[in-house]
Amino acid sequence: MTTLSAGINAGCRAIDVADAVQGTSIPVRLLYPTRARAQPAPFGPFRVDIALDAPVDGHALPLVVISHGSGGTPFTHRDLALHLARAGCVAALVQHPGNCRADDSLSGTVANLENRPRHLHVVIDAALTDPLVGAHVAPRGVTIIGHSMGGYTALAVAGGKPTSLAQESPNGAAVTVPVRRDARVSALVLLAPATPWFMANGALADVDVPILMRTGERDMLTTAFHAQVVASGLQDPAQLDHLVVANAGHFAFLSPYPPEMVSPAIPPSQDPPGFDRAAYLPVLFDEIVRFIRRAR
Repeated sequence: MTTLSAGINAGCRAIDVADAVQGTSIPVRLLYPTRARAQPAPFGPFRVDIALDAPVDGHALPLVVISHGSGGTPFTHRDLALHLARAGCVAALVQHPGNCRADDSLSGTVANLENRPRHLHVVIDAALTDPLVGAHVAPRGVTIIGHSMGGYTALAVAGGKPTSLAQESPNGAAVTVPVRRDARVSALVLLAPATPWFMANGALADVDVPILMRTGERDMLTTAFHAQVVASGLQDPAQLDHLVVANAGHFAFLSPYPPEMVSPAIPPSQDPPGFDRAAYLPVLFDEIVRFIRRAR
């Protein structure tokens, strides 16, 4: 397993990043290594051990931006972000306005396909210039981690050329989505990625970075088709490390929910019978940290 430095805790800084195009702000939590004492604190509807606005420990730290799924929340990736911070990374947990639990008004629209990648561009800008964290972050070598719709977002930022689905346009016609590649991005982690926007010939030809992809054997939402879009669309298949996780469902890659929140009414709290999310996640986190270190 990944060795974590003794005495390193997770610092946390909350920032709001302006998106002038959408006319809103993007809530972000920056988690990073610190030697300050961590204490239990609210983190969305959960509680985690963090040191709020504590000094950053280290220099040239890799930046890892985490993009949640459609209608989701960054707080379901809290354990991953905490692990990354304690392993010497700066993890930016992004909440996508218009496509998150608090506001899902743009789900299934071309506007959402345009907004999500732009959110990551401006969040990277903000992390690199943040008065507390920025001087400690490596300016290049950014890793994007995306779950489900976050996988779409990661591929779009890394050079993918998406085309909308017909039902996402008011006139029912598919359109090319205007997104741009961010040259600072050097690696992707795709967790149960949603990918039908990249079915056009050559849509992923310009994605030329190492990719760690993990999908669930029993995922009924992003089925094996979605992973195949990635595998068949890359110019260099050797860039892809793909593993199908036995018995895992779509939400296997999210933090476990506390017992009082585990309910069929909360789908992200659910796993296929017999799958142990709490046992699997340390394995996944170790794979991700080792991948990030190799990709730098």
